[in-house]
Amino acid sequence: MALRRSTRFIAVAATMQMMATAAAVVTYAATSGMLSRSVSPLSSLSEHESDTDDNPRPTKRARTSRDDDSKDKNDAKDTQEGKKTRRKKKEISEPIPGDFAARVTNRWKIGPHVSSAGGVENAIVNAASVGANAFAIFLKSQRKWDSNALKDESIAKFKERMKEFGYSPRHVLPHGSYLVNLGNADSEKREKSYQCFLDDLKRCEQLGLELYNFHPGSTVGAATLEESIALIAESINRAHKETEHVVIVLENMAGSGNVIGSRFVELGDIIKQVDDKTRVGVCLDTCHMFAAGYDITTEAGWNATMAEFDTDVGMSYLRGMHINDSKAALASKKDRHENIGLGHLGLRTFAHILSDPRTRDIPLILETPAYDVPTGSSAAARERLATEGMGVWRAEVSVLNRLSGRLTDESGEEEEAEGGGLESELEAGRKEIANAVAKASKLRDGKGKK
Repeated sequence: MALRRSTRFIAVAATMQMMATAAAVVTYAATSGMLSRSVSPLSSLSEHESDTDDNPRPTKRARTSRDDDSKDKNDAKDTQEGKKTRRKKKEISEPIPGDFAARVTNRWKIGPHVSSAGGVENAIVNAASVGANAFAIFLKSQRKWDSNALKDESIAKFKERMKEFGYSPRHVLPHGSYLVNLGNADSEKREKSYQCFLDDLKRCEQLGLELYNFHPGSTVGAATLEESIALIAESINRAHKETEHVVIVLENMAGSGNVIGSRFVELGDIIKQVDDKTRVGVCLDTCHMFAAGYDITTEAGWNATMAEFDTDVGMSYLRGMHINDSKAALASKKDRHENIGLGHLGLRTFAHILSDPRTRDIPLILETPAYDVPTGSSAAARERLATEGMGVWRAEVSVLNRLSGRLTDESGEEEEAEGGGLESELEAGRKEIANAVAKASKLRDGKGKK
């Protein structure tokens, strides 16, 4: 118990240190070309189903314009030769772990889905910028079938930074393409999905990563649930033979349309047909569970849900979680992510989830709403929003770190109240996140264009 109190004290101190170093982080992002595109939070990941192409489609995000003002220009004339001179391009220094706030030592590995724009190695810098102990990334565009191969330089830098910043491959959870549908009965379309899927797995192996998370797929109304489940398992078995070590992680879904995986039993049925069960697992999304009808808002409800998961799938298959609040009500079948503590789940839900020993030492990934820079914003506005957007994640990570292990000690007994008790702590955490969201929202909604 004393150790946990010390951990929370360290968490508060680390939060203050992270706030002090935020400006330095944004400065690095600006000079390296990462600003606004690579350090702003990811849009909420939602289920989408199309009747035209049989595949989930993501919501488009507004692209941000490059900062033309950041280009070095020198129109001064050479007085001797009458020629214009050009200033040398400023060299960008390699980020150093010591320049970032120390991350909280915690058995619950919390962090957001960060951008890898400008090179997959930049994802590690973005994760460190918000104090994350885990993170998720896209390994290529989630909206295209074909993408450029990873550059050798990026692969080398990624591995180097993983070691320098102290991230473990088992706490990184890459997310698959939205386009992939391994449950499609159309063999030609399924093969296209499979090749995209396989390419992602090989990228994981190039980077030395151990996990790969994807949406199981959809029947698209052209097959029975059982037929699509068999097709998904068949593709996983095939992929295992063409790769060496990556664990394929199935994500539970919210339950819209013909999407597969909203019920635990469906995930369990896929796993039953996978030959190498050491290389398959499950990622549980809290928003998706709630939307699918699993009431996890109380500790009793959470424990009942986990008991059902253990029966239908098996607790040993839990390899990660997506930690999201929900804008939609229980059993709505709507995948609408909300910032932590500001939706129907509420902050107390995450307090008991992050006090459950079963959620330790796996990646717990935030996929909370983004705060993209409005198109046409000035350079100064982009920098401010990058700072405030990162501030939302920083607040969420900090609050969740403080709450982890808060409810119970090793014996399972409720921890005695400190500093006003749990309710006061929950309210303070909710306000901290709400304030960060309000600041970012104000800029995102056009207040920062000047």
